[in-house]
Amino acid sequence: MNSIGMAVLIGLVAVFAMLDSRLLGRLNFEQPLVTSAIVGLLLGNPAAGLASGATIELMSMGLVQVGAATPPDMVMGGIIATSFAILTGSDPETAVAIAIPIAVLGQLLGVTFRTIIAALGHRADAAIEKGNFREATNYHIVWGTILYSTMYFIPVFLAIYLGTDFVQGIVDAVPAWFTNGLNFAAKLLTAYGLSLLLSMMASKGMMVFFLLGFFGCAYLGLDVTGISIFGVLLALILMSVKYQGGTAATAAAGIDDDYDPLEDDEL
Repeated sequence: MNSIGMAVLIGLVAVFAMLDSRLLGRLNFEQPLVTSAIVGLLLGNPAAGLASGATIELMSMGLVQVGAATPPDMVMGGIIATSFAILTGSDPETAVAIAIPIAVLGQLLGVTFRTIIAALGHRADAAIEKGNFREATNYHIVWGTILYSTMYFIPVFLAIYLGTDFVQGIVDAVPAWFTNGLNFAAKLLTAYGLSLLLSMMASKGMMVFFLLGFFGCAYLGLDVTGISIFGVLLALILMSVKYQGGTAATAAAGIDDDYDPLEDDEL
């Protein structure tokens, strides 16, 4: 495949990932782990795509959108960084170092385009006042989607089309202290993202399972995959004990005619 075709395909992946949360109902295709895996498949190196995606995914967990604040765009950053890492033969850490500045650039582009498409809302309001509902719908669904797709496609296409030599020159020109600083920041964001997940697990009912998995890894020599397998099996056992033959639901229904299955967890 020539460089133009490759750039077009990866640009379309970026557009598809962007449309995930804006038009498709958030199917999680915009996650760096998924988009990087797709890029790895297209570039013929799925293992490198998964490795880069997993590293970028951990970092992106610490980037939280609060209110109207716009976080760094890890969709664009992850796709371009994974492509660069595979095309230049770099490691996942280099992909993270590349992803951060690209994600910040995507953030700036996102703010700029949001400012531009805000005008579409006013035009849609004017169309509604005139009774032109189809025109108003086109402003929201058609033109907004086209503008956002263009915002993602053009930067990704140009970045890939410029070639690996140009990209490698940029990577080599980055000072070591700057790359080390970005890697350190990425580790901090990763720790912050994991702490956010732990904050949701910090309850009497869930914390015991977390500690069981943690000490299993620490003292039994099991890896994360092994712990996950045992966790799924333990969950299935507990589910079968609690809901064996639907006895919990049946007993509750027999006692209370106002039984609500959604409240079954409280039993």
